Amino acid sequence: MLVMEDLLGRCAPLLGIDPLELRRRNFYQQGQTTPYGQPVKQADRLAACWDQVASSGEVARRRAEIADFNTRHPHTKRGLAMTPVKFGISFNLTAFNQAGALVHVYKDGSVLINHGGTEMGQGLHTKMLQVAATALGLPLSRVRLAPTRTDKVPNTSATAASSGADLNGAAIKNACEQIRERLAQVAGGQLGISANDVRIEDGVVRGLSPASGSIGWNELVNTAYHQRVQLWAAGFYRTEGLHWDANAMQGEPFKYFANGVAAAEVEVDGFTGAYTLRRVDIVHDVGDSLSPMIDIGQIEGGFVQGAGWLTLEDLRWDTSDGPNRGRLATQAASTYKLPSFSEMPEDFRVKLLEKAHEEGAVYGSKAVGEPPLMLAFSVREALREAAAAFGPAGTSVVLGCPATPEAVYWALDTARTPQAAETSDAGAEPAMAGER
Repeated sequence: MLVMEDLLGRCAPLLGIDPLELRRRNFYQQGQTTPYGQPVKQADRLAACWDQVASSGEVARRRAEIADFNTRHPHTKRGLAMTPVKFGISFNLTAFNQAGALVHVYKDGSVLINHGGTEMGQGLHTKMLQVAATALGLPLSRVRLAPTRTDKVPNTSATAASSGADLNGAAIKNACEQIRERLAQVAGGQLGISANDVRIEDGVVRGLSPASGSIGWNELVNTAYHQRVQLWAAGFYRTEGLHWDANAMQGEPFKYFANGVAAAEVEVDGFTGAYTLRRVDIVHDVGDSLSPMIDIGQIEGGFVQGAGWLTLEDLRWDTSDGPNRGRLATQAASTYKLPSFSEMPEDFRVKLLEKAHEEGAVYGSKAVGEPPLMLAFSVREALREAAAAFGPAGTSVVLGCPATPEAVYWALDTARTPQAAETSDAGAEPAMAGER
């Protein structure tokens, strides 16, 4: 993805095409397939995200203001770039796309869930509690979660590939639906109605008709226990429709694609290459979000992590002839720069794409872990545009990666001395300050 965005960013000015227009022209269209043969469904989602960012972010107006600013400030330039993301979700080793869960309902009406996912701060456990509460028709406070253990749920797949909520959530939902179906039979007998007409909402059990009356969740569970109805279930889920031939590099390895678009605005100092991330607008497709606050936080965190990867995290190795040759020199916080609050955009606006239900996924949701990382390409492309603004119109610059202030300085220095660009070898990466 980095290579392709670099190509588009470098080619647009040489072709005389607006970078936004060049990227828009290269969106997938309905009916097209990927190079490995998978049809791209919901191709309109990416365009919808793009249009919403352009509109809510007032991109056209701000770009005109940036052009005016750049004309009036010879030593400081601004740039604004938009980049899209289409990211396939699933393990491309098909066997990993499975998950289990174990759900217990106790006599006091409390619920305990076990699943195979690892919580590492991404909010997975919270989402799993929400899935169980929704599936059983209970308040969130009635559901508890046990630590992940393979003696409860065996053969777990890694919590990776952004699939933790998809796989484990679907397994929990499956277990809860088994229990709910058994309880519906008991409730139907108590209320004198068909089990198909039983509804459980917010811990209250009732029929479709108000005349059928209602009973409480605790009463229903107690009755089911005395009728010797099983109050626990093992859930299982396998992602259907996946296949992949690793030798032919053909197949359909992904359940669906997550989409997103980011617009980033930067300001660059022409004397040092130092820059400020002024504003970021993001619209991301997470389907029907299981937990909007968690998903927005994941998008923000993924974006900032991506911005660090692309602009700060400059790995250096020992190139001496000594015994440490080849060892990583930037191995600690004292030598390796990570993004912090100081690198956060001054104005950060994240929205979730609306009316984006994903059929076949748990409650219509989509994964959100990894895709937002690539939204940060917009920062690097904005830095490229700001660096090119130091030169004449149509200037195309080579920008090293990570685009550290040093790399940005060498890029903008090349832009304002076009004769140097004509004689330099593009493959020499003049933007890499460490080689100067």
